[in-house]
Amino acid sequence: MAFQQAVPLSSVEAQDGVRLSTGIDELDRVLGGAAMKRSAVLVGGEPGIGKSTLLLQAGSSAATGGRVLYVSGEESAAQIRSRADRLGISVDNIEILCTTRLEDIVHALDTIHPVFVIIDSIQTVYSPDAGVVPGTVNQLKLCAQELVGWVKERDSVLFLVAHITKEGTIAGPKALEHLVDTVISFEKIMMKSGSCGL
Repeated sequence: MAFQQAVPLSSVEAQDGVRLSTGIDELDRVLGGAAMKRSAVLVGGEPGIGKSTLLLQAGSSAATGGRVLYVSGEESAAQIRSRADRLGISVDNIEILCTTRLEDIVHALDTIHPVFVIIDSIQTVYSPDAGVVPGTVNQLKLCAQELVGWVKERDSVLFLVAHITKEGTIAGPKALEHLVDTVISFEKIMMKSGSCGL
């Protein structure tokens, strides 16, 4: 068995092109200029706030130079295509996989070698190795570790969509947030109406 060897950091060349633009200026800004290759981003927010739509748009417009894999455990391929058509989003470079099985996802990753990966949502993914019920602490940790591990070894970017609890925090173990490089949380802003004396 060959072991990885440590090298002096001073001998490592800084590389250009380690970021991948999502094609959405505001999302790139939140990600520090663009998405970092070999990174994982956890995207949380209430149902219906636009997480899936935003990532579908990003998958379509990202300057990947490669393939995009959109994995849906909640919607059918037809539903996602209908949303893309409604929004006028080009889907030419997007591969769609509708499954909740981790093994199906890993097989697709190894077959397609995507540069941009969207898992919608991580709470729906399960592996028989951790039981048959998605969303448990063990399932979330095992599945997230496997997916993050895959992207860390390749020049790809991983986006994990996550649900939030009634308290407004991302559902699942805190370990999930520690496995990723960036956590983005979408919140609704409520406008209060009041009288204004003139």
